[in-house]
Amino acid sequence: MTVKSLSWHQVNAWRLSQHGLSPRSKRRDFVKAVTRTGGIQAQVMSAAEMALGMRVDGLSPQDVQSALWQKRTLIKTWAMRGTLHLVSSSDLPLYAAARSVHDNRNWEGYFTYYGITPKQSDAFIAAVPEVLGSEAMTREELAAAIARHTGIPRLRELILSSSWGSPLKLSAFRGDLCFGPSQSQNVTFVNPRKWIGKWQTVEPQPALQEIARRYLCAYGPATLKDFALWWWGGSGMIPAKKLFQSMEDELEEVDVEGWRAFALRATLEPMQRLEAARTVRLLPLFDAYTLGLGRDIGPWLPKAYKNRVFRPQGWISAVVLVDGYMKGVWEHKIQRSQTIVKVRMFASPTAPVKRGIEAEVERLGAFLNAKVALEYEDH
Repeated sequence: MTVKSLSWHQVNAWRLSQHGLSPRSKRRDFVKAVTRTGGIQAQVMSAAEMALGMRVDGLSPQDVQSALWQKRTLIKTWAMRGTLHLVSSSDLPLYAAARSVHDNRNWEGYFTYYGITPKQSDAFIAAVPEVLGSEAMTREELAAAIARHTGIPRLRELILSSSWGSPLKLSAFRGDLCFGPSQSQNVTFVNPRKWIGKWQTVEPQPALQEIARRYLCAYGPATLKDFALWWWGGSGMIPAKKLFQSMEDELEEVDVEGWRAFALRATLEPMQRLEAARTVRLLPLFDAYTLGLGRDIGPWLPKAYKNRVFRPQGWISAVVLVDGYMKGVWEHKIQRSQTIVKVRMFASPTAPVKRGIEAEVERLGAFLNAKVALEYEDH
């Protein structure tokens, strides 16, 4: 069988278009931008807002906050890889169903470690959607309510002892819990079924297949390892293989200048029609584009600079994207009355790239509603 060939220029142009990076999305469509990327990582909330601002014209951080807490068209929850994400409210049932297909976390062992028996953990999981409603509860309030509801006092300490919220993640995966608006410095939680107001049940296996389609649309072509890393955190190779086998009628293996991967068959023709993208973009910390391409470094990131992007303890740098390739990193800091953007390119930028960076910095200033200054640091 002949394997279809693609160029990196075509692949990058496709990925940029699917991420709303070239061209950018319109403000009225910004919730769709979340869906198209398969969710926006929200480990750092300001970075999540900026990730959307880089993809949507005319967007402000207040628009994102309004979508989360007033309009409720976005949800903040623990999703793929057990990491905080923003997802579309209408998509949350899909994510919850997909998560139930294969959970690689040893929850029984986790609860046993903290002295919680299987019977007590079952009571805890059942109590969460009973206790939570559409009114936000702080972690302290939720912990006390669950202890009362179950009659198991040690559950209160379990919930309060983990600042990362680990005992609550299983409830989030099940669609029984998501974040509500913060109260001062305290996070809050709500029951998404009551917070959103409608919930359409989805069968688990078709749900996971739909998640894979969306991933391949936004990040494809991709390998099994890429998808497993993006969805499960890297330890899901066996279920990923079974999943791709169940979708073999929709997938096709492709060759991208010597690199073999899978693409959705339906995307190949439009991908082949694309020409090289001519864009410069500043992507923030933990951006979906950077995270979704996997760790097996290809032409989009020179191996010598991998450690500048994928840093220790899971920290993902803000990157300078040139025609879909990672060509540098950047950071911004507030100093007195202005925001300083410091750019460190991996190699000396051309004049057109510098002009592109300057335009992006100006756009960032408008998004932040701040005076912004650009500085280059030696590479």
